[in-house]
Amino acid sequence: MNPNGAIIVQSNLEIMVEVDNPNYEAARDAIAPFTELVKSPEHLHTYRISHLSLWNAASTGLRAPEVIERLETQSRYPIPQTVITEVEDYMARYGLLRLKREDERLIIESDDKFMFTEICKLKEVEEFIQEFIDDNHAIVDPERRGHLKMALTNAGFPVEDLAGYIVGDPLPIELRKTTLAGKDFNLRDYQKEAAQVFYASGSEKGGSGVIVLPCGSGKTVIGLATMALVQTKTLILTPNISASRQWIREICDKTNLTIDQVKEYSGEVKEIGPVTVATYQILTQRKRVKKDGEEDTNANVEMNDEEVKKELANFPLFSQQKWGLMIYDEVHLLPAPVFRLSTEMQATRRLGLTATLVREDHKETEVFSLIGPKKYDIPWRILEAQGWIATADCNEIRIPMETELKMKYALAPIREKITLASTNPEKTDIVERLLKFYNKPDDRVLIIGQYIDQLESLSKTLDIPLITGKTPNKDREKLYAGFRSGELKNLMVSKVGNFAIDLPDANVLIQISGTFGSRQEEAQRLGRVLRPKSDGGAAHFYSIVTQDSKEQEFAMNRQLFLTEQGYAYKIIKRGDWDILARTPEELAARK
Repeated sequence: MNPNGAIIVQSNLEIMVEVDNPNYEAARDAIAPFTELVKSPEHLHTYRISHLSLWNAASTGLRAPEVIERLETQSRYPIPQTVITEVEDYMARYGLLRLKREDERLIIESDDKFMFTEICKLKEVEEFIQEFIDDNHAIVDPERRGHLKMALTNAGFPVEDLAGYIVGDPLPIELRKTTLAGKDFNLRDYQKEAAQVFYASGSEKGGSGVIVLPCGSGKTVIGLATMALVQTKTLILTPNISASRQWIREICDKTNLTIDQVKEYSGEVKEIGPVTVATYQILTQRKRVKKDGEEDTNANVEMNDEEVKKELANFPLFSQQKWGLMIYDEVHLLPAPVFRLSTEMQATRRLGLTATLVREDHKETEVFSLIGPKKYDIPWRILEAQGWIATADCNEIRIPMETELKMKYALAPIREKITLASTNPEKTDIVERLLKFYNKPDDRVLIIGQYIDQLESLSKTLDIPLITGKTPNKDREKLYAGFRSGELKNLMVSKVGNFAIDLPDANVLIQISGTFGSRQEEAQRLGRVLRPKSDGGAAHFYSIVTQDSKEQEFAMNRQLFLTEQGYAYKIIKRGDWDILARTPEELAARK
């Protein structure tokens, strides 16, 4: 117990953190590895200890005594006994069950025969048990390894998978010392450590899991470092074609692999090579069957796993090469059908990369079970302090509704309210003010939004190029290249800009609308401007929100992620707008 502690631990597993306490940052960093942020109003933030957060912490080597010690060191009051019991109980469950391989058999085992018998007799687990060897060991169906892991996690007993992995076809891969552009290339210490923690010297204790690092910190490079450790044919899954092509550029630039060895498998190009980069969308594409002259995708039909495999047009991609490693880029975006396929890939090493484990569909358990537990993470602010990502300030600009819009909003149904608030015409004025303020030669402003009509109107008004899902990839690449080179100072993108776009010189992001209260989207968008700047300058993130509306409510949820990472939002209301309206003299001083 610490009389000056910044946290109060409650018996319902919630932790109150006092923001104004001098020990706030130390307390927040101490509890972050085993808690989840729930809400973050001005003075008291609420964190929650969950079973999944404890199991993720246990998978990284954190143990119950250390968790309890951290709570006691930072807490102003004694820790409730129920919390201590829960932490000890649930952290002890990780690794209580183990999956191992003996010859060709997949074995589940435990040192506790009574608990083992009880778990194996659970209705949701029993169907996977083929035969009991003794009181501590049973043979399970190797074809349903992923399903069993999911069932055990849902039952509250996550299994430690030590069954090992198939040896993929060999592929010699080396990291370059110098990039194709002639720049020195060396792994940062945390990139090297993350890859090695995942690989675990090739033992069965490594080979599956998720690495959580902020956008701009070089997660792609960690993927390349892992490929160089595993030395095998690799399948990389990405959210979109732009991300796929970025991976291909990085692989060719920073490894000894050539373009003949690295292939794209997408809606535009379907080639398979020793390293293949595919999109999630192409993997979930279903066969089209003609029925009475109409095409039918069976999109709404419930199917078992075998039917799913037959229905997916590109499932053979999984079997045409003997992959030794699969990399899931932006793993928090993994579509549900790919989860189904992931149960088939449990014998393949699986690396998930993400800036946040938050999923809007709350399927974090599936990521934990099928891709693997969190193996490595570093708080954003630590990398910022070390200079690996840009310093960032986060601002929310609240704008009012004019009288006519206010009446329209009051009478509208709920979904229309969201659209009306998000597309408030007053946002145009704020964007213009920000563009006038950030007009130095080195400024690069990225404007991002959810509603295409809103973006198209703003693009026309401000004469700024716009990229949407319908923009041909050739045109996208040209615009991205122009933005990177400085030929374009300002660029506008729809939600396609959320994911894996390499725009290292963007130092200002203006968010004019978003996807409801999506925390993962907030993380991705801030990440667009966090890559270190060539001049060492800061990044600036602005979210324009209609005051006293549903949009403002959603914005509070989106801010949870940034608060969790240590960022504070500055709220700018109408009376403070003058800070965005600089005189010609002040503008000249900034140049």
